[in-house]
Amino acid sequence: MTSRTAAVALPASVGGLLAAATAFVAVVDPSRPGHYPPCPFLLVSGFFCPGCGGLRAVHALTRLDVGGALSFNPLFVAVAPFLVYLWAKWLSSAWRGRPLRTRLTAPVAVWSFVALALLFGVFRNTPYGAFLAP
Repeated sequence: MTSRTAAVALPASVGGLLAAATAFVAVVDPSRPGHYPPCPFLLVSGFFCPGCGGLRAVHALTRLDVGGALSFNPLFVAVAPFLVYLWAKWLSSAWRGRPLRTRLTAPVAVWSFVALALLFGVFRNTPYGAFLAP
C-alpha cells in the first residue's frame, strides 16, 4: 500500500460509512415507527436534544425537500454543508500529506458551534422555540 493510499484510508472509510448510512436513511423512513431506536436523551429527559430530528432531516434532504428538512432540524441543515466541506478538506489534506488546517477547526470555531448547539437545544424546548421542535 502506498503512503497516499494509507493516508486517505481513514477519511475515505469515514466517507464511505457516512454515504452508506445516508443511503440507508434515504431508503428506510425514520418517520415510520419501529425502524430506529428513540433518541436516548429524549427518552430519559423528555426534552429534545440538538440532534433530534436529524435522521428525518437527512431523509428529507435525500429527497431534495429542504423545507421539510428545515422543519425537522434547522441546525443540522445549516451545519451539513460545513461537514461535507470539512470531510472533503480532510480527504484532500490527507492525499497531499498535510495536516487538516481550516478556520472551521480552530478552537474558537469549535467552541462557538458547541455553544450554538447547546443554545439551540435549550431554546427548542421553550415555549418561544417550540417551532424548532422536530
